Parts: sequence; C-alpha cells; structure tokens
Amino acid sequence: MFSLLGSLRTASVVLAFATLVSGLGTTCSTSLGAGTSGPNDPFWMESIKHQGKSPFNPNPSSYTVFRNVKDYGAVGDGVHDDTSAINAAITAQGRCGGGSCASSTISPAVVYFPKGTYLISAPIIPYYYTQLIGDAKTPPTLLATASFSGMAVIDADPYIPGGGGAQDWVNQDNFFRSVRNFVIDVRQVPATNSQGTGIHWQVSQATSLMNIVFQMSAASNTAHQVSSCQASGWKTAVVAISYMGDLVFNGGKYGIWGGNQQFTVRNITVNNAQTGVYSSWNWGWTYQGATFNNCQVGFDIATGGITQGTQTTGAMAIIDAVATNTPIFARTSQPSNGALAGSLVLNNVKLNNVPVAVGVVGGTVVLNGGTTTIASWGQGNVFKGTNPTGVFTKAKRKDHPQYAAYSASQFVSVKDHGAVGDGVTDDTAALIDIFNKYSGCNIIFFDAGTYVVTNTVTIPAGTQMVGEAWTVLAGRGGRAIVIEWNVKEPSGVQAGAGMWDSHIRIGGAQEPIYKAINVQAVVPEALRMFWGFFELALDLSIDRVYRGAWAWLADHDLDLAGEGQLTVYSGRGILSESQAEHHAIYQYNIVNAASHYMGLIQTETPYYQPSPVSPSPFSINTTFHDPTPYSGNPSAWALSIVNSHNILVFGAGLYSFFQDYSQTCLNAEACQSQIANIDTASTGVNI
Repeated sequence: MFSLLGSLRTASVVLAFATLVSGLGTTCSTSLGAGTSGPNDPFWMESIKHQGKSPFNPNPSSYTVFRNVKDYGAVGDGVHDDTSAINAAITAQGRCGGGSCASSTISPAVVYFPKGTYLISAPIIPYYYTQLIGDAKTPPTLLATASFSGMAVIDADPYIPGGGGAQDWVNQDNFFRSVRNFVIDVRQVPATNSQGTGIHWQVSQATSLMNIVFQMSAASNTAHQVSSCQASGWKTAVVAISYMGDLVFNGGKYGIWGGNQQFTVRNITVNNAQTGVYSSWNWGWTYQGATFNNCQVGFDIATGGITQGTQTTGAMAIIDAVATNTPIFARTSQPSNGALAGSLVLNNVKLNNVPVAVGVVGGTVVLNGGTTTIASWGQGNVFKGTNPTGVFTKAKRKDHPQYAAYSASQFVSVKDHGAVGDGVTDDTAALIDIFNKYSGCNIIFFDAGTYVVTNTVTIPAGTQMVGEAWTVLAGRGGRAIVIEWNVKEPSGVQAGAGMWDSHIRIGGAQEPIYKAINVQAVVPEALRMFWGFFELALDLSIDRVYRGAWAWLADHDLDLAGEGQLTVYSGRGILSESQAEHHAIYQYNIVNAASHYMGLIQTETPYYQPSPVSPSPFSINTTFHDPTPYSGNPSAWALSIVNSHNILVFGAGLYSFFQDYSQTCLNAEACQSQIANIDTASTGVNI
C-alpha cells in the first residue's frame, strides 16, 4: 500500500514509483508488519515529533504548522466552551481568512484534536490551507450547545455579515481544506432550529471530508442536516470537485443536502433520517457505497433543467448501494414523460423492504422495488457508438489509510535523516538515501515543508509515506514527467497500490522554484511560462487507485493579491481516477488499455486556447501516443480513448469555458467544437 498525503507541485523531474525494486530498505530484514500502538496510546500524529515548516512564510523559523488545540486553551471535557480556543488555533500567526485573504499557500496548518468532547457554541471556521484532524483511534466529539448560533458547527465559507451575500472566499477558488476523524453532535440544538447543521462545506478542488459521524435529531419535525452548499445564489457560482467518504449520518431531516458542480462520495451510511440525500442541483455527482436504514427516502433528486437559469440535478450516478426499510430508494421532482434533462443511473443496488425503487414526487412509480437487487437501470439521454452494448463494472474500494494502529516509533521523519525541506536546499540525495534505507521498514513521514528534487527519485514498491499539511515535493529543472507510476498491487490484494488526497500543481504559488522557469513573456494580465512534459504517466498493465487527486496546471496564482492570471504551458495531463486541467494537448489519454474505471473525472480546457491552437507550443510525439488534434481551430482533448476496451467512465464533467481568456463563447455554447474522442477500434466504452 502506498499513501502519499502531499501536494506534488511542479516536480519537473520524474518521481518514479517502481515495481521492480524489492521495496525493503537496508535498515531491516523483514517488512514493517502490523501496527504496535496499544489501546490506550494516542494516535501517532499526536506524539510524533513535529518539526514541519512553511519555508515561504514571512516568518518561517517561528511559524507553527502543527497545532494541538489543547495548546491554545481547549479543554475537551464537554463542559468548558472550547470554541474560541479552537478558532485561535486555526487563526494564529496571520493566516488566510476572515474575508480579507482570497487564497494563500504559505500559511498551512494541521489543527489537531486529541480525543475528548469539545463544546462548541459558534462555528469553527477552517482557514485557507487547513486540515482539521481528530484522533483516528478515538475520534473526538464536537458537541454543539443548545444555544449554538451560526450556520454550522464547521463553516468552510462563512457569509460576511452585512455583505449582501458575499463570503470569506470565492466558491470556485476555495481550495485545500480537509476535515477527518470526528463525531459532530447537534442533538442539543432544538430540533426545529436551522442551526442544527453539522458542516457547511462550500468548497472547491483539493478538499475532503473523511471518517466523520454526524449525530442529529430524529424528531419528526427536525431541521438538522449536513450541507454541502447553500441553495440561493449558488447555481452558477461554484466550479468545484471534491471528495467525501466514510461518513455516517444518524437522524436529521437530511443526511446530505447537496448542491455543487461535482462530487465523488464513497461509503456513506444514513440511519433514521427523513431523507438520506437531497440533491438540489449538480452537473455530476457519483455515489459509491451508499447505505440507507429506516429512512423515508434514500435519494431525493430535484430534476427538470440543465441550463444556467434552470439548473437542477444534471447527472446522478449511484453504485453499490443498499437500502433497508426505506419506502422510496430514489425519487425525482419531475416525471420524465419520455424526455427529461439530466440523467440517473443505478448500478448494483440492493433493496430490502423498499417498495419503490424509483418514483416521482406525488406518488408515480417509475421502477418497482421490494426485496430485490437492481443490476443496472438508468434514465436520461443515451448516445451509442458502433458497439451499443452497455457493460457495467465495479470499482475497487480502498479507504484513505491513516495508520491508526501504528505507533509513532514505527515512523521515520525525513528531517531526522538529512532532508531539509526549506524550498532551497537540494534534498534529492537525502530522499534517495531515506527510501533506500527505510522503504518497507518504517512509514516515511514527510514533515511539512518544500523538498526540492533535481533528479529522478525512485520510490520502491512497498513504500508507505505520509505528508503533513500537503507536504510539497518540488521539482527544479527542465521539462519532464512529473510522476511515473509503475507499481503493481501485491497478488491477491485489491487496491494495494494507491495515492490519496495528493495533488499535482504546476505554477500558481509563491515558491521561488517557479522563478527558475523559462519565462517567455510578462504582460500586464498574465505571466506566461513553459513547463511540464507529462504530469502523470502510468503503466496501464498494472492496477492502482488514485482518490481525491487533482492535477492542476495553474490558471491563477494563489499567493498574488487578486489571484493574478497565469498562462502556463504543459503538454499532457494524466490517466487516472482523478482530475486534470488546462494541458495543451489532452487532459486524459487512454491508449491500448483495458478494464479501466474512472469516476468522477473532471477537466477544463486551457483558457488561452485556441490562441495558440493545440498542440502549440508543443509538438505531437507519437512515441507517447499523443492524439491528433481535430481539424480547424483545435483546443485540447479533454478525453481521448484509442484502441482500448471495457472502459467505464462513471461520471464526467468535461468543460470548456473560454476562448483566449474571453467567455463570450458561452452565449452560443460554442467555446470548443470537439472535446472527447473515442476511436472505432475501442469497444465496450461507456460514459
């Protein structure tokens, strides 16, 4: 198993994950084995030495990345009000928030909660580039008081009082947030009080919710819920893709009240709620592993429109779901009557005493239920190629590893073994030495920092590595492949090789690494730069899982006032269950592949195209199977599938919003004439 909890930004050299290496370092004769943490021991993150830094912060030597809320006055006894102490831990040292900072990468923070019960009377507001992490062994409880005042216990994008609807952050740029390992309990809040919301999660890319239990009122008049957005003013403002997984919802009017462009949601359980999931609008959500017990409705889906003015639920894909003692599994707000904007797809849905599988508000039954299993069913607009037979496959499941069973002594810090992480020192030799010594022997811990590499760093198969506050591995040098992945999962182990909550970013931050890039021109509205041959190159003969990954060729700078526009050129994107944006030739290129599952994928065409047209400023390279641009005035392919078989894209958002940085093309929906290509040699391709 491989876990990389870091932000792989602009690693211009190859970061190679090799399958031919033994995977066992020189410091041990046997592999690491099981965790040794005792039942009363704290989570390893609490007791490991913390020496991470933010090298580009104005005060790097004194800036604190890891913050234990108890060091800021929180008690965690369920009696003392800990709200102010927790928010002090988040905001200390001039971090990015409060409505005065649009974005920043130079003040990251891991805000850690030891086990306990923390009394909360007002919202906890995670600032930009914040991870809220509880003890994974005994998740702490955030207990809302009966007089709780505010939108939600955790509010990721507060509305500014008197601001006319303005918020602390712009929705589509609200990047880099993570919350995991908590119990959020709002049952003391009166059932009818709308303040009984667990999380207001109005976020965008590189964000995640994981391993959280929500306790809400089960009263018949309850208003409690967990919200991924606000209904008003949000239908056209948010450009986001995010991940939620391993969540349990007990009680409530809604488990999830959701409206956002696209989300991937895995492993959720909703017990005794009136509605498990309410979908107010989306462009595409994928749910895998949803369980409903004793709810009135599983999925309640607003339908009927997909234009900017009428947007409801555009696409809902539901995979591997179970509903028990729930009268209606899924219902739409409008009947199809033979034609309905949007789509609903069910795959492998098991029903136990569920009379209506799919219905319409008002009582119409579209698909009968009972005690049965729905292998596959769908409604929506179907586009068929030369092979019209649909084939559904199941995706592999592998949860985000947190190593809760391991003790701090089973980790080794890269800073304790020669790496510096100051964004200046070349750490290549130190990292190579660390992998050679400790891979397979210990979990390798990358303290927060920016680790410069100037040559290929090979990570042996069997390596387990974890970062802190999106640790940065920053490549310095010319054009190259950012990551090359050649690790095959162990025999008999599903999803034994993977990458979670890890992001590739080219450009878009303050680090002086970028100043070494060949700057082609500086114009008032843009910084134009060349970079990147590939972001991620994969050996398609091997199995792997990438979840919650974002490969971003930056279109703006997160550390400049006003988030200044950038023009950065990179030729090729990735092939994975992830997200790619803004590459000149393609975002996803699947060649000579088989049995590929991708869900949910999202792309954006470079904003500068077609000026220049694709593939400029690069050239087509047949060695790497580059697809040929379409004729005329081409922009990059979002998805190209060539000579491949049994490819399932279970949810996709392939977007083109600009022409030469102008959005006038949106009026006629004519920003790009072609965006996806499947050749005639490919079979069993379903999108």
